[in-house]
Amino acid sequence: MGYSSSGGPASAGPGRRRQLALAGSSMLALWLYALYSCAGHCATAPAHERAAPPASSAAAVAVASSAKLRARPELYYYDSGSENNNLNNNDLNGESDGEPERGASALSSLASGAGYRRLPQALIIGVKKGGTRALLEFLRVHPDVRAVGAEPHFFDRNYQNGLQWYRDLMPKTLEGQITMEKTPSYFVTREAPARIYAMSRDTKLIVVVRDPVTRAISDYTQTLSKKPDIPSFESLTFKNRTTGLIDTSWSAIQIGIYAKHLDNWLQYFPMRQILFVSGERLISDPAGELGRVQDFLGLKRIITDKHFYFNQTKGFPCLKKAEGSSKPHCLGKTKGRTHPNIDPEVVQRLRDFYRPFNMKFYQMTGHNFGWD
Repeated sequence: MGYSSSGGPASAGPGRRRQLALAGSSMLALWLYALYSCAGHCATAPAHERAAPPASSAAAVAVASSAKLRARPELYYYDSGSENNNLNNNDLNGESDGEPERGASALSSLASGAGYRRLPQALIIGVKKGGTRALLEFLRVHPDVRAVGAEPHFFDRNYQNGLQWYRDLMPKTLEGQITMEKTPSYFVTREAPARIYAMSRDTKLIVVVRDPVTRAISDYTQTLSKKPDIPSFESLTFKNRTTGLIDTSWSAIQIGIYAKHLDNWLQYFPMRQILFVSGERLISDPAGELGRVQDFLGLKRIITDKHFYFNQTKGFPCLKKAEGSSKPHCLGKTKGRTHPNIDPEVVQRLRDFYRPFNMKFYQMTGHNFGWD
């Protein structure tokens, strides 16, 4: 073969030209693939920046721990049957790379096991013996609410298990549905606000409150049913019966100091993200209270009077049709227990004790619950 003065081939046969063309095409394909891969990676790269938490060491530790978890994409995935498809970090806020099916096909998709496991967007955080179980059961009638049945106790007892463990407990949801859970002890757990803030500062919080005196007696009644040999309510209430000094270290009393606990939550969440539900009105007007809850969660008002009937035996409203059932449903036998008779003087002492705390709570929430 001859060469030109530039050192290149003077001529090339048809076979040589085909080889050069193939080599050029391969190089172009590799270059386009590399460019496409880079662009896709850059477009989906997780953003680790977020607003600074409140200036407290507890919040800083909780946020740092949560940030490490959010940086791992395997924590958030689209679950279709047994096949897990990774999602990006936006799943924390109910978003994802892919979109679930909508309409009738979405319902069949959920029935067949498809859907997302999301961290909850709303939590029922309290209070114990306030009516949290009733509220959750009523809310589960709504087609756009999906909730865990058992109490996860993640932010008080199981936080060391991590967000992946917590997320795996959640039910699968479709786009537009809300994931919820309820653990009443969160409201009185000092670390809970910072930990929930670290998960998502947009979390909506619901607190069912009840007359703290009645709540304390109900709390005692529950304990008495499990431990019949415990001391009397009166003896547990006072540090000194003669002076009338109330024992605030007893959890049954301490839980009812709502203003004290709310102070802790307001260090992390604005009042607009907290809804206070009246435990008394949940019994006397369940549809009315559920209307407020649905509005707070941004849901259509589907749960109405037609869903309830009043059970005279239990003294509680019951559902005409429970979630996934065509039969009426009342809360279990552990709800609505008969309270023991308490010395009226002790009851009055407790009312006097709680009054200033109640007044502060009314002022903080802008709502008079009528306990005094």
